[in-house]
Amino acid sequence: MSQAPLVLVDGSSYLYRAFHALPPLTTSKGLPTGAVKGVLNMLKSLRKQYPDSPFAVVFDAKGGTFRDEMFAEYKANRPSMPDDMRVQIEPLHASVIALGFPLLCVEGVEADDVIGTLARSSAAADRPVVISTGDKDMAQLVDGHITLVNTMTGSVMDIEGVKEKFGVSPEQIIDYLALMGDSSDNIPGVPGIGPKTASGLLVGVGGGLVDLYEKLDIVPTLPIRGAKNLPAKLEEHREMAFLSYRLATIKIDVPLDIGLEDLHLKQPDCEKLIELYTELEFKSWIAEVEREAKRAGQVIVHEEPAPPAEEQQYETILDQARFDVWLKKLNDARLIAFDTETTGLDAQQAQLVGLSFAVKPGEAAYIPLTHSYMGVPEQLDRDTVLRALKPLLEDPAKAKVGQHAKFDMNILANCAIGGDQACGIMVQGVAFDTMLESYVLDSTATRHDMDSLALKYLGHGTTSFQDIAGKGVKQLTFDQISLEQAGPYAAEDADVTLRLHHVLHEKLAAIPSLNSVLTDIEMPLVPVLARIERQGALVDANLLGIQSVELGDKLVALEREAFAIAGEEFNLGSPKQLGVILYEKLGLPIISKTAKGQPSTAEAVLAELAEQDFPLPKVLMQYRSMSKLKSTYTDRLPEQINPRTGRIHTSYHQAVTATGRLSSSDPNLQNIPIRTAEGRRIRQAFVAPKGYKLLAADYSQIELRIMAHLAKDEGLLHAFRNDLDVHSATAAEVFGVELNDVTTDQRRSAKAINFGLIYGMSAFGLAKQIGVDRKQSQAYIDRYFARYPGVLDYMERTRTQAAEQGYVETIFGRRLYLPDINAKNPALRKGAERTAINAPMQGTAADIIKKAMVAVDNWLTASGLDARVILQVHDELVLEVREDLVDEVREQVRSHMSEAAKLDVPLVVEVGVGNNWDEAH
Repeated sequence: MSQAPLVLVDGSSYLYRAFHALPPLTTSKGLPTGAVKGVLNMLKSLRKQYPDSPFAVVFDAKGGTFRDEMFAEYKANRPSMPDDMRVQIEPLHASVIALGFPLLCVEGVEADDVIGTLARSSAAADRPVVISTGDKDMAQLVDGHITLVNTMTGSVMDIEGVKEKFGVSPEQIIDYLALMGDSSDNIPGVPGIGPKTASGLLVGVGGGLVDLYEKLDIVPTLPIRGAKNLPAKLEEHREMAFLSYRLATIKIDVPLDIGLEDLHLKQPDCEKLIELYTELEFKSWIAEVEREAKRAGQVIVHEEPAPPAEEQQYETILDQARFDVWLKKLNDARLIAFDTETTGLDAQQAQLVGLSFAVKPGEAAYIPLTHSYMGVPEQLDRDTVLRALKPLLEDPAKAKVGQHAKFDMNILANCAIGGDQACGIMVQGVAFDTMLESYVLDSTATRHDMDSLALKYLGHGTTSFQDIAGKGVKQLTFDQISLEQAGPYAAEDADVTLRLHHVLHEKLAAIPSLNSVLTDIEMPLVPVLARIERQGALVDANLLGIQSVELGDKLVALEREAFAIAGEEFNLGSPKQLGVILYEKLGLPIISKTAKGQPSTAEAVLAELAEQDFPLPKVLMQYRSMSKLKSTYTDRLPEQINPRTGRIHTSYHQAVTATGRLSSSDPNLQNIPIRTAEGRRIRQAFVAPKGYKLLAADYSQIELRIMAHLAKDEGLLHAFRNDLDVHSATAAEVFGVELNDVTTDQRRSAKAINFGLIYGMSAFGLAKQIGVDRKQSQAYIDRYFARYPGVLDYMERTRTQAAEQGYVETIFGRRLYLPDINAKNPALRKGAERTAINAPMQGTAADIIKKAMVAVDNWLTASGLDARVILQVHDELVLEVREDLVDEVREQVRSHMSEAAKLDVPLVVEVGVGNNWDEAH
């Protein structure tokens, strides 16, 4: 039986990475805690992954090391440790020890040297070693016993992994670093030698640094760019190369007063952990530790215990007297939390099973209505309860809070009382939604569901649906769950929603701009989206069927064309078979490889090959595009027609995208392509009923207009204020021609520049898009910034501001946090900078369309006209309008949308009308 590996954790590496990569997190007293939480999360994950392993968590000690004596400028380029990181070291070390991990800090050497010593001594004893680090220097330690894991990315690196990543073997990593240097540690290396040249030299001579200097005469013959000049350069910097070698070498003989037998995990010190987590305000972890201690039979005595959970007073209401008591409580309460339990998750088809309410933290009730399992107790009459609750739920003055309240609003609107489908409950007065409160507070958080929020903000582990309903095919619907389980579960939902609101509302109140986004944009939109979802869109199922057959015929033809080009039949959906055809048989260039080292057949690779005019990738791209349209839309949409309404009802999601844009699902209407004939034909299947027209209102170049407003650039402002074609105006400026002399190609290039800069496109990317070389595209960009200096100022100002505060904002105050904005990794940092520049534009556009939806809906409701919004896609609203009202509605919609925001340039709205969605464009 093989031994469990020794796990060595590079604590210093993870401290830096967690600090720069994760969103800023502070306690209510302002103590930074994000890096502590990130590192501890990683350690807890490792402990689960290697439960039987000995561990050591190694940090750099204070003070200098032998390398500083060797080279005074060692690590001189590295900025001093930020104060917000420094104050986290002590609580992190204390937490690591309290969790039971051996912690090591050895003076005079770095953490790498301690890890190297322990790793090699363990490997010498035939024990496997796992080094958890994000530091490339550690690759020199990899051998048959030692592997690297990066817990933050999930990657594992063995000997072959080192060769694949760096192009050299682990034995050559020190030589590789000596040649190319390491800017983060200020290891000088040989000037002008980068990673490719370094690996090329070492592979070319078949050895290390000593071998290279003994064989300088063969260097000019190596297939390396500029090889003829390398011997002189290497000779000139010989001394620096060997100094760099010594600096990059990890010591493996550090005298240590501990052995492997001292590195076993200890039982966590629960009392100390609770003390630390209380100070750090890791509420969910406090509850976790308490549960673990309880399971272990430990009694925790602590001077400052975690706040006790609310005393729960949950009841299941089965008689009229208790219902009357609760009805009075609901009427008397200033704010009520409500939730529905249903037979499914489709709000347009699921049936109501019961309702739950909470009036204050810890006090909640569930009213079951249609549980139907054998032996279920008698329940109150459904219609009687709903009629009694209807005035309360429809009262706009009675404030309510829900978690994803739009779903509950639609369920109640669709629950026919007395069999009358038109007589549902039209909930009003939903003042707060905890899902949206969490989303507005931090849109980059991955989850805004109630269970996740309860753990995050209340330290409370909720009962999950699977806990009471089971999993998979045997999972029960809610009406089949016993009241003994269903009652507490449902009451907890309402209780936790109310308690979450109190916490989140307080946090938002402290940031007025975010609170305004919630109250002025997101909450008013909830009932609007609920109405749009209930309304649905009419589709022509017969036309979709015809399109599906036609797409099927085209797919067969494309498949035959692919076989003819390949010279044989193969499975177009098989990456393995496709790889053989593309790279082995046809000899196409390998652009990138998979994680397993195989040539990639991913869509981005095929697209690049298609751009290089290789015929088979072109056919494959067409095939994949049409296949997706067929499976996603022409085949699927008819199946999604609601049997009760005869319409398709998409679901809109407010709390998914980081920028604030809405997304949709079941079906996703945001992804129907409009630049292909096949995509436009799918839009033709969205039709107006007899006697009605579809009206499509779309903002014109909204993100460029927002750019002009944010940048305050006079050139762009002039173009939009004078209703010029902004792409032609840009072309005239960039290419130095008169506006009337701009050619179609010049306008196309200018359009690519205008939109490319918004999305952070590089000179290389622009060159590829408009078909010029990189030097020419850079000249275009330089000329653009010279003509529009305000845009460059905006970009530089935004980068600086983002780096300082960790987030950017829309015009309306919506925030987007940028965890990588100060990352050491240049690729991560540059990506965050591109996001920082684009997010205020994309986010403001999202805010504007949301405000426009509310304005249009308010006008339609007040006017009573026979017209309604049925779709929202990107910057567009689609309405269903009675034919004789088209002119009036067109002008009003244009007016309300153009007035949704006051910018320094006009908001232009283009409106079209037709019998189907495509015609309306």
